[in-house]
Amino acid sequence: MVRGEQSRAVGEALLRRLQRLVARAATVKSRDRKQLLALIDDVETARLGLLRECAEVEGEMRQATVRKTAIGAYLRNAQASRGKRNN
Repeated sequence: MVRGEQSRAVGEALLRRLQRLVARAATVKSRDRKQLLALIDDVETARLGLLRECAEVEGEMRQATVRKTAIGAYLRNAQASRGKRNN
């Protein structure tokens, strides 16, 4: 599986988990302290997972930008070299 596909699958799983947590939050009674604490813990775990995924995607975007810049520089250099040979 390519990293982008894997990242997408993880992100979708985390979003589904958040949807389940929201549904669960709607059913928890405010006086049920034990369930509220468990829900808060689960939401925090999901939040940390999403933050990790965001950081990984941000790193991938930085790498893509560096690659794009390098390819552009290589292309400009190749075009300049060809131009000099033709003259």
